Amino acid sequence: MIPFIDLKAQQKLIRNKVEERIKTVLDHGQYILGPEVKELEKKLSIYTGVKYVLCCSSGTDALLLALLGLKLKAGEGVIVPAFSFASSAEVMPLLGAIPIFIDIESETFNLDPSKLADTFKTATEMGIKVKGIMSVGLFGQPADMKPINEFAKNNDLWVLDDAAQSFGGKYNGNNVGNLCEVSATSFFPAKPLGCYGDGGAIFTNDPEIYEIANSSHIHGMSKNRYEYDRIGMNARMSTIQAAILLEKLEIFPLELKKRQIVANNYNKHLNDLNLNIKLPLLKSRFESSWAQYTIILPDNINRNRLQEELKSKNIPTAIYYPIPLNEHKPYKNYPVSKSGLANTIYLGQKVLSLPMHPYLTEDEIINISNNIHEAFINNWK
Repeated sequence: MIPFIDLKAQQKLIRNKVEERIKTVLDHGQYILGPEVKELEKKLSIYTGVKYVLCCSSGTDALLLALLGLKLKAGEGVIVPAFSFASSAEVMPLLGAIPIFIDIESETFNLDPSKLADTFKTATEMGIKVKGIMSVGLFGQPADMKPINEFAKNNDLWVLDDAAQSFGGKYNGNNVGNLCEVSATSFFPAKPLGCYGDGGAIFTNDPEIYEIANSSHIHGMSKNRYEYDRIGMNARMSTIQAAILLEKLEIFPLELKKRQIVANNYNKHLNDLNLNIKLPLLKSRFESSWAQYTIILPDNINRNRLQEELKSKNIPTAIYYPIPLNEHKPYKNYPVSKSGLANTIYLGQKVLSLPMHPYLTEDEIINISNNIHEAFINNWK
């Protein structure tokens, strides 16, 4: 079986160091917000070039804390892609706010900046005061932040970058985490930089956003213990998870290079097959963390049958994401841009994600590619 994500290969490289880190935590006994959390925040600040980093309990909580820091209020709107994981949209209704769904670019899977004006107008005509835009760096490539930031500035909006999958990527030479007012990422185990449980972080150069989020993640506490400045939540990071991430962060730059090599090998061998598959497009001056390698299948291919064929050859696949967020029961009553969601709907029917991790060998990629070719030839001549 080819693993879809191979955490065991990575663990073999760092197991001893991780165990030493965990032992240190067990020895000092500060299991929540111990010194390793602050050490991780400092190193993430250096890595991204951002002044303030707050580590927390999950990527979803990171988004929620960022919205609290941005002072989003009930009834206000946030533009968000309909082609994403539920976390991107669910954090707005949790605050009584309104997600306004926008379409994506057909080749990058990310928010389409050319649709912002129509989406903003849609919400305004409905009487919704739009306060911000949530970009999402899906599958590893950052969204096209320059036009997004420009639109936001021209319309007095903020931008929150959901970098759960794109952390480690770059845009015009700038690190993800430092592309807008505030960014949030996830350290879920399957992410390019993942711990062995749940974890997340927010990144900002704005001291007020940081202070509000920092207070909010420990129940709204002030600088004085057991004095509360606001209603908050419990979103503290486990020290053991921070300890694990410290060791993973050491090999993260090398793993990003390896992920790019894996993507290059996929591009090479799938291109050679001439199967009319659309491969992921990495725009000029963009760098991806390659959280996923997602292809777009030709219209004549039965995706379910292809998945079954590959599964029979011990090749796992996944579909991210088959149903647009606005079509799920909890989100059906939220606004959709007047320009529609044509790309979101089409790609939901055609995307297929293949195994992707830094330790995937070229021989395994050749095997995957050849089995895709065989399935195409046998079933869809």
